[in-house]
Amino acid sequence: MVLDAISLAIDPDQGLAAEARLLSVRHEGEAAEAIVAAALDLYDGKIALVSSFGADSAVLLAMVADIDRSLPVIFLDTGKLFPATIAYRDTLVSALGLTGIITHSPDTDDLAAADPAGALWMTDTDACCDTRKVKPLAAALRPFAAWISGRKRYQAETRANLPLFEVASGRIKVNPLLGWDRARIEAYREARHLPPHPLVAEGYPSIGCLPCTDKVRPGEDERAGRWRGKPKTECGIHLGSPSGAVIPGI
Repeated sequence: MVLDAISLAIDPDQGLAAEARLLSVRHEGEAAEAIVAAALDLYDGKIALVSSFGADSAVLLAMVADIDRSLPVIFLDTGKLFPATIAYRDTLVSALGLTGIITHSPDTDDLAAADPAGALWMTDTDACCDTRKVKPLAAALRPFAAWISGRKRYQAETRANLPLFEVASGRIKVNPLLGWDRARIEAYREARHLPPHPLVAEGYPSIGCLPCTDKVRPGEDERAGRWRGKPKTECGIHLGSPSGAVIPGI
């Protein structure tokens, strides 16, 4: 860790916040590949990549594969994903030789209590995301001190001020692609001959669960198809629980 163990023990939250600020300053302006490499070195054995295997996911997965194909890659199978996303995951895993895939699904007891009919998304999207994404990610991240996210500033107002390194409920979160835009992502993918997610060509530039993902019309924000017609813009894994409380362990 960047800060000494004594300062972290005295005030872990402030210590992590200072660590995130220092790392953000230290790595400002560096290439995404260098940031990924630095994070993997700094948190060796205690860091994972969280990937949706969505429209942009191939970029970070390729960067990680260049360094360590066995790095833990957490994939949340919500039970509501497009079949094309599952197939795309398998395609990328094979193409990049990734061996550290960790698939987490919703807890069966949680589903039985909150969504026994599998239709919670129709009445309460926040509760559905909490059960199918937020809580499973919390469980998956328990062994790790840091994780890598693929969020980018251009994607939404809620992401416009992302730092390179931030604190997320007691962990360091790394955002190496925060300054990338769609053109840069596509240029990298094409240069590396990485297969695209098949749904992108069908009008889905941002892909989540099938019931809550719509096609995006020309001129719309890339995430306009997520939770169409609702004020909701994030599933919750980057915001904590729907109520705003901190999820223990996430």
